Amino acid sequence: MKIRKLALLLSALCATGAALADITVGVSLSATGPAASLGIPEKNTFALLPNSIAGEKVKWVLLDDATDTSTAVKNARKFVTEDKADVLIAATATPTSMAILEVAFETKTPQIAMAPLPPAGESPPGSSPRRRTSA
Repeated sequence: MKIRKLALLLSALCATGAALADITVGVSLSATGPAASLGIPEKNTFALLPNSIAGEKVKWVLLDDATDTSTAVKNARKFVTEDKADVLIAATATPTSMAILEVAFETKTPQIAMAPLPPAGESPPGSSPRRRTSA
């Protein structure tokens, strides 16, 4: 279902069509902390995004992770459990993106990263291989 909503969001950017459901996008970024010089412009950019795309209502939920991995994980879990986010856009820095990647992989929530990451379920270069526990 989440993949379907993500596909709908992306296709709505390219073409108009009938809306199926509202889309909630959880955005975790570093508006404070060491990566704030990147996170503040990202936050300002999300403030400019439309609340509907091709007639489809989009709810942008922004939270500051302060460039802290534990806060980033808390944000991701809040997006998935409380806000029922269909997709995660996170995060400003690679360490926080990697932390959120674990939550996205665990909950099967699509993640669009603003920092370089390996695909979900794969290990980053130079680390020990991750074992998949489910198909």
